[in-house]
Amino acid sequence: MQTVSNVYLIKDLSRLSGHSVYTIKFYLKLGLIREAGRSPETRFRYFDDSTLEQLSRIRAFRKEGKSLSEISHLVAA
Repeated sequence: MQTVSNVYLIKDLSRLSGHSVYTIKFYLKLGLIREAGRSPETRFRYFDDSTLEQLSRIRAFRKEGKSLSEISHLVAA
């Protein structure tokens, strides 16, 4: 049996993670996070629980003083 994860819009991610919408869009552009899908009608981006976990890890790395470049390498590994 598959577990169904929650689906979030970018504004929901912002509210739940504490990151601004601007920061989330910047992380998307850098490839630090990925959208889970898009609505064909509205083109809204959808995210899931794994994105929230990824944002949490990114925040922890930033608190350790790591640069976005270092985080990019850590996330890719």
